[in-house]
Formats: sequence, structure tokens, C-alpha cells
Amino acid sequence: MKTLLEFVGEVTLFGFRVIRDAFSAPFEGEQLGRQLAEIGSRSVPLIVASGLALGAVMTLHTRSTLITFGAEAEIPTVQSLAFFVEIGPLVAGLLVAGRVGSAIGAVLANMRATEQIDGIESLSIDSFKFLVVPRVVACVIALPLLTLFMDFSGLLSGYLAEYASSHISFHLYITRAFASVNWANFIPPTLKTAVFGFIIGTVSGYYGYTINEGSEGVGKAATNSVVLSSLLLILSDVILVKVIAFAFPGTAL
Repeated sequence: MKTLLEFVGEVTLFGFRVIRDAFSAPFEGEQLGRQLAEIGSRSVPLIVASGLALGAVMTLHTRSTLITFGAEAEIPTVQSLAFFVEIGPLVAGLLVAGRVGSAIGAVLANMRATEQIDGIESLSIDSFKFLVVPRVVACVIALPLLTLFMDFSGLLSGYLAEYASSHISFHLYITRAFASVNWANFIPPTLKTAVFGFIIGTVSGYYGYTINEGSEGVGKAATNSVVLSSLLLILSDVILVKVIAFAFPGTAL
């Protein structure tokens, strides 16, 4: 229990240090741009492909059930609400945790093992602010945007799957899809992924930046980054769902 509490305290202090340094000069704009390209744009193909697959599968599974109850016209509404409120944010977060979290942990751990971080600090550069903070900020910025790609790719593939069965027009599908969607169903669930991004960046940065076990620590940092960030992401999602539902009752399905 003592070890667990010490670990929680270290990660928490690490996160507070990230927040403090993120709002203090100098700002590493060039590094932030590089990390946004790496974390954001290079994750788009994975996010879009996953959204297309999930959207088609969800439509195929829900169609038969809704037809049984005579609610075929509600298929677009169910698709859009499910993706906007929960599937899009959660799946996007887990995919980024797997792809980006492991990369951040492995890269920083490798830099620690090869003494590159020590070399950066020997040049009187704050290695934490230069290496960790831009990665965390990039995760916070990129995840809401990636969630939008997930949402709309899922909606598109849902339409294609539904068109193959009922030949519904695109205009009618979109009209029904957004008929019951308001800003409370869309904006708060999307913005909560910024918290997911902070968790992924902070946990991965902590493992990569603090581990000092040589080459063996690289794989350990990558694995632990994915496992812990995914677990914390799911737990935080449970809390954020309740908070958002309380603050914005319109988000309830």
C-alpha cells in the first residue's frame, strides 16, 4: 500500500509539473508542432479505419433488433448518438493510448538509457520542458480532433451499410441522424477526450522520463504506459460520464 501511494503521489506531482511548465515561458512551439504531426496527423489513418469498421458493424448489429420493434427509422439516430456520446471518444482514446502512449514511453526511456537526456541537460536545456511537456500538450490538443474523425467516419460507414440494405438517401440519413442531436450530445463528450489526452501523455511521459533501467527499461516503459493509461482512461471515462450527465442532462442516451 505504501508503494502504491508513493507511485500515485509521484505521478500526480509529475502531472502538476506538466501543467505548471505548460503555462510558463519559454514555450517550445517547434517541438509542439512536431509532436502534433506525430501524435495527431499520423494517427488519422488508424482512427478513420477503426471508425469505418465500427460504424458498419454497429449498423449491421442494431438494424435487425430495431426492425423487430418497428424502429427502423431510428437507426441513424442510434448510430449518431452512440458515436458522439461514447463510442467515438472512448475508442479514440484507447487507440491513441496504444499507438502514442507506447511510443512516448519507449522514446523517452530510450533517450534516458542512451544518456541523451543527460546530454540535453548539459546544454542548460530543461529536458522536462523540452521533451515531456510538448508531448502531453500535443495529446491534449490532438485527441478531440481525432475523436471528430472517429465520429464522422463511423457515421459515414453506418450510412453505407444502411444504404446497402434499404437504399436510403444520404440527405434523409443525415437528417434523421442529427434530428435528436444537440450540442450537449456532441461538445462535452468530445472535449472530455482532452482529459484522456492529458492522462495518456502524463502517464507515458512519467514512465519514459523517470525509468532508468537501461535497454530493458524501454520495453517496460512502453508496456506500462499502455496498460496504466488505458486503465486510467476507462476509469476517468466512468467519472466524466457521470459528471457530464449531471451537468448536461441532454447527453443521456
